[in-house]
Amino acid sequence: MSSPEQLLNKHDGISNTGIKKQTTLWFMIIGIIFIAANLRAPLTSVGPLVSLIRDNVHISNTLAGLITTVPLIAFALLSPFVPKLGHRYGIERIILISLIFLVIGIAVRSLSGAATLYVGTAILGFAITICNVLLPSLIKREFPQQMGTMTGVYSVSMNLCGAIASGISIPLAVGAGMNWQGALGVWGILSIISILFWIPLLKTPTKPAIISNSTGKNHQVKIWRSPLAWQVTLFMGIQSAIFYVLVAWLPEILKEQGINSSQSGWFLSVLIMASLPFAFIVPVMAGRMSNQRSLVVITTILLLIGTLGLLYSSIQLLLLWVIILGIGAGFAFGLSMMFFGLRTQSAHQAAELSGMAQSIGYLLAAIGPALIGYLHDATHSWSAPLLILVGASALLGIVGLGAGRNQFVGSARKKLKIS
Repeated sequence: MSSPEQLLNKHDGISNTGIKKQTTLWFMIIGIIFIAANLRAPLTSVGPLVSLIRDNVHISNTLAGLITTVPLIAFALLSPFVPKLGHRYGIERIILISLIFLVIGIAVRSLSGAATLYVGTAILGFAITICNVLLPSLIKREFPQQMGTMTGVYSVSMNLCGAIASGISIPLAVGAGMNWQGALGVWGILSIISILFWIPLLKTPTKPAIISNSTGKNHQVKIWRSPLAWQVTLFMGIQSAIFYVLVAWLPEILKEQGINSSQSGWFLSVLIMASLPFAFIVPVMAGRMSNQRSLVVITTILLLIGTLGLLYSSIQLLLLWVIILGIGAGFAFGLSMMFFGLRTQSAHQAAELSGMAQSIGYLLAAIGPALIGYLHDATHSWSAPLLILVGASALLGIVGLGAGRNQFVGSARKKLKIS
């Protein structure tokens, strides 16, 4: 594992260009960590609060599921356009604008009322989309030789704050008397801190890193016509659907099995915490392997065991299955983030593949929470929804075997190993 200082020294190469560049890169590393922290906390904080929100604004379970679905729809609609925005106006500048809109979205969502709830959620969804798409490209551009390590750092920050958010939502809303509005609005502080760290990067914009195996021809690869790109996209979509279904409904599933509201929120936190070591380790491992198919198989087995455990196990073993699900989610997320860089030959291609995968992928993921809510309303049981997750886990393994091939999009040539 590389320390931040080692990353900086490797990035500068033979001639360390001085304090200014070192400071800029430190701000970039810290900025990436803080931005990643914003990508899940505003979403995972919703799950434990669903029943409070539902009762307060008088909506059905299906509409409550849409609170999680709306950002996913935003991801799907905006993702294809984000690479062009980043290319035209600069990645750093577009990310800063997105952070400002993230603060606005969190503030609007925290106002009382169903309309502002969904409008604010849509705004923050669009803001998160931009960072979702551009951060993998930025990492490939600035840290091409440490992509696995930086992707791991980015993944851990995202999942750690997501875990904290889900765990403290009920204590903030009920214990601290902030209600659901305050428990959701508090995450605007994290966004403001991210803005403060990101502003210095606009004064000293970095130059795109030169990647030895990229060529003009490779930049013209038609990503949308690549079977490999579609396999990466489906892997991204299915793993996202599984994760956001768990974020939206795991507390409710557990409450029906005898876990109280406060504990169910912490169970979701445990799930995300269990994913943290593997969200870091898996990208590093994946970058050093000739292909990632064995990691895909492990991912599938973990998700199947965890989901079947929730479906058929007693209350005494629920924590075990939640932990196994968390480990599987860590594997799946780490792989999906690494595929954007491993299956492409340049930062530009990585942005395009990221945009495609997050557009179609999140469109598929958007169906998940609302569909699960509808099935529960229709059957008054969590059995059918959990069986859907079992099927999704199996399908994830099938497309993952294709996405894990040792190839680049638009090319049958073997890829280079990335440490």
